[in-house]
Amino acid sequence: MRAALLSLCLAVAGGSGLHAETSTGDDYPTAVRADYVFACMKVNGDTREALEKCSCSIDVIASLLPYDAYVEGETVASIEQGPGRLAGAFRDSPLTRDHLAALRRAQAEAEIRCF
Repeated sequence: MRAALLSLCLAVAGGSGLHAETSTGDDYPTAVRADYVFACMKVNGDTREALEKCSCSIDVIASLLPYDAYVEGETVASIEQGPGRLAGAFRDSPLTRDHLAALRRAQAEAEIRCF
């Protein structure tokens, strides 16, 4: 099921997240932004300061990574955490490594700018 979801995401996006494009960030759904901020706040203490830093973080990610590329990276990250051969196949795939690397670069930049 997850492999089919990843294949669908990758086919629809056509690898657009692998280029050095700048997104306006307007294409990120509000619910996705909210989910990111809620999860980030849980990790960072559920404070007003965490709210501000986490909101900044998703804004930076959205400015650096088109939404389709964000979905691809998050999908790969989710699958990669699983056990077994399927997760191993994703770890060994250059395409999935590229999607995950693009997400990790955007997250690292957000960390530098916001935290």
